[in-house]
Amino acid sequence: MNKTRRVILKGALLAPLLPLSRLAGATPTSERKLSFYHTHTGEKLSVVYHDGRDYLPESLADIDRHLRDFRTGDIETIDPLLLDQLFALRRMTDSNGVYQVISGYRSPATNAKLRSRSSGVAKKSLHMQGRAVDVRLTGVECRNLRKAAVALKNGGVGLYPKSDFVHLDTGRFRTW
Repeated sequence: MNKTRRVILKGALLAPLLPLSRLAGATPTSERKLSFYHTHTGEKLSVVYHDGRDYLPESLADIDRHLRDFRTGDIETIDPLLLDQLFALRRMTDSNGVYQVISGYRSPATNAKLRSRSSGVAKKSLHMQGRAVDVRLTGVECRNLRKAAVALKNGGVGLYPKSDFVHLDTGRFRTW
């Protein structure tokens, strides 16, 4: 299959995924699975979070626990749209890789502490709402992951080359 055809087919596969409002009225699709490795806790999680018709509550709870604030142990509900973004990015990059999690949910206390040490931490960070994640994807350079995320035009996308990770969130589309 030539490269142009692959890009078109990938786009067709992603179309029913995002935005989430379109997904609600879509016909059933294949299951959605994600794999994570948390860089701070060493924990691994590989889970089907959507069966093609609905999100799976037990799997979402497992993801919530995995992406908890590792400093405090606090857990927050992770926005399913964020998971759909991660799923779409794996498809766009032809990856079966594992998302290496740098930061998922952050409690307000953790966010304030990090903000006191760095100007790069937003006062009203979407991490505090379960709507942001900082990740790498194994087998995909961060700059290429960022390019794919920018192409989605769905949420915030930031590249942190010195720390080698990409920030993704479900806020308004913006880049840095």
